[in-house]
Amino acid sequence: MKGSDRLSKIGSYAFAEVDKLVEDLRKKGITPIDFGVGDPQDPTPSVVRDACKQGVEDRRASGYPSYMGALEYRTAVSEWVRQRFGITMDPEQEISSTIGAKEAVFHLPLAFVNEGDYVISPNPYYPPYERGALFAGASCYFLPLEKKNNFQLDLGAIPADILKKTKILWINYPSNPSGALATKGFLKEAADFAVDNNVLVVSDECYSEMYYDKKPSSLLEFGYENILAIHSLSKRSNMTNYRIGWMMGDSRALALFKKVKTNIDSGTPTFIQDAAIAALGDESHVENMRKGYRKKRDIICKAFDDVGYPSSIPEATFYIWQEVPESLGSVGVTKKMLDPSIGIVTTPGKWISQDFNGKNPGENFIRFALVPPVEQCKEAAEKIRGAGL
Repeated sequence: MKGSDRLSKIGSYAFAEVDKLVEDLRKKGITPIDFGVGDPQDPTPSVVRDACKQGVEDRRASGYPSYMGALEYRTAVSEWVRQRFGITMDPEQEISSTIGAKEAVFHLPLAFVNEGDYVISPNPYYPPYERGALFAGASCYFLPLEKKNNFQLDLGAIPADILKKTKILWINYPSNPSGALATKGFLKEAADFAVDNNVLVVSDECYSEMYYDKKPSSLLEFGYENILAIHSLSKRSNMTNYRIGWMMGDSRALALFKKVKTNIDSGTPTFIQDAAIAALGDESHVENMRKGYRKKRDIICKAFDDVGYPSSIPEATFYIWQEVPESLGSVGVTKKMLDPSIGIVTTPGKWISQDFNGKNPGENFIRFALVPPVEQCKEAAEKIRGAGL
């Protein structure tokens, strides 16, 4: 049986490949320390679990959920956003629930692009930025995230002929994988870019609560017209298994996304929305997680400092975008770490970046997702020092 042309274009999914590396080690009888896929290993907070259990009982005869999310959930999001970012979002017209962030990212282009249009993505990038564009019939143009520019996108580098055909620009701060924050100057530039070029700028803000010292801003603090922002509770509240998030912003753009959504899914289960409301009402578990990630970040970064690698301390997220020697490259370092004597799984930057315009900006970086427990991070740090890499 032959797959579609769309499938043949996209190749394998990077994080599925990482999972294969983990499985290969397990088959050899080795339990790896897995920094590959960014899936938190700590339990979902009890406040969330308890609300979900109660929600199952309360919603025992509720039927299909709302496509856009229960008003109670959207209202809770609106209040959280007001307190967190100082912006006002109408829960009726400017907020929609999503089945996590991935669903929203992948399906959004279906509402806006036609054959021959472009979607612009950062590079390295979250694969659904590109995959969603390709499945919707558009092409993807990549802007590199480079250390020399503090991982800020250069919007002025978009060629004029590409810009004329561009419908969507993705930005992602705090950045997966670089861990960089956007400057206020860049966010103002991106908001102006949306209006000046009649391009929908979509800000993936799923890591907005995973920061260390400086609170990240939302793009919606700097503009509204032609702007959408996507959030998820997966990382903020260890709810990857729950598949719950939201999209908010320009009501005209959101209405088009809603029209697509009603034809694709039947909404997030309402008892999960109940759990999300409880999560948004509690900040203590988020603060505790930030403290834990800071501890793990410092342990791993110190190990790389000790073996002479360039300092790569992230400002936010639970990723370390570690620069590695050009002589080894990201794939070379990854293979060394997979040696049974080390048994560390990481993601080569080359796998989550595109070869574009003759360059792969992830070639000399590896991504560490700080999801293993602290004790395993300490063990990994000693292995990194012992191996010298």
